[in-house]
Amino acid sequence: MTITKERKNELVGQFKRGDGDTGSPEVQIAVLTERINNLTAHMKTHKKDYATRRGLLGLVSRRRRLLDYLRSIDAQRYLDIIGKLGIRK
Repeated sequence: MTITKERKNELVGQFKRGDGDTGSPEVQIAVLTERINNLTAHMKTHKKDYATRRGLLGLVSRRRRLLDYLRSIDAQRYLDIIGKLGIRK
């Protein structure tokens, strides 16, 4: 359910905007998306795990707020990140 340190570093390397960047909205959205995907797979097999469901909804809300923020400051960066991650249809 958690992501490994190597996978997180890989995501940071892929979505960072500059050297030493670990906290930009793009990086945070990518890490949250990975965690959401892992929890979604867990929920498919454990349908009655309500604690995980609550945590998953919190992560989705946090990612939604970050996406809204990114859209408000730079629409092109928003479109790039949702295209790379395949978040929206």
